[in-house]
Amino acid sequence: MVKLVIVVPCYNEEEVLPDTVGKLTELMSGLIEKGKLSQESFLLFVDDGSKDGTWGLIEKYHRENRLVDGLKLAGNVGHQNALLGGLMSVRNEVDAAISIDADLQDDISVIEEMVDLFQEGVDIVFGVRQGRQTDSFFKRFTAQSFYKLMKGMGVKSVYNHADFRLMSKRALAALSEYKERNLFLRGIVPTIGYRSECVYYDRKERLAGESKYPVGKMLSFAIDGITSFSIKPMTMIMCTGLGMIFFAVLAAAYSLYRYLTNDVVRGWTTMILSIWFIGGILTFSVGLVGVYIGKIYLEVKERPRYIVETRLSEGDG
Repeated sequence: MVKLVIVVPCYNEEEVLPDTVGKLTELMSGLIEKGKLSQESFLLFVDDGSKDGTWGLIEKYHRENRLVDGLKLAGNVGHQNALLGGLMSVRNEVDAAISIDADLQDDISVIEEMVDLFQEGVDIVFGVRQGRQTDSFFKRFTAQSFYKLMKGMGVKSVYNHADFRLMSKRALAALSEYKERNLFLRGIVPTIGYRSECVYYDRKERLAGESKYPVGKMLSFAIDGITSFSIKPMTMIMCTGLGMIFFAVLAAAYSLYRYLTNDVVRGWTTMILSIWFIGGILTFSVGLVGVYIGKIYLEVKERPRYIVETRLSEGDG
């Protein structure tokens, strides 16, 4: 039987945690009774430096529920690092791991299908949304634009997949070989290359609380995803620069022709708008190059991506 862990990164999730623990416990107990999971399977809740009572609840449920383990990080390191910390802390203890967000908007009923596919020899199972009917128009438009942009930039990703996935023990071992500090797991995991499949589901409304991904964070996440996996923006800048040079040469030739024919047109507005346009492109280009240089700066320092403060596991509750 499969020894499975469900890793749940948590940041200020005290409002949803009681319901989340209850539903995941019921699901895992049912799969254990069916003989699909080992009795040693468990849930791992990763506290990403929460400022509310999240860790206190994790400790409480660990004492009361044999399936609940906890991992407390020393500080807030962000969703991706917290998720990676949870996966890496148990990768040698289990046969497979499933990651899911604490709000349970992802449909946990497909976890059984994920386990079935794993038992058939699939190493990575992606949970993929069938649609975005529960999203606002703005979020739906921006999310779809993001995935299309990622594809256009050459980033290998799964459309409408977030971080709800199953990974086998050897897939987790492969993931541990990726050393970059700028984590974008949705782009990293598809590059591992082991056999993968998708399961499809309809996403639900958030149980309680607020989304941990407001517009600002979503934009930052999108920039991280693109700049961590693609150099196409740099190529686009180069091509834009070459195009501007070409048109500048044509404009110079045209201006010389007008000068030689004594037909000079003096346009202050045209000149100013041109300066603003070119200046904007140059400023944007320098800023984009700066993003890449900044990522190099963060990588070469090789600081730890997370630090574990406390681990609660079976036998110490």
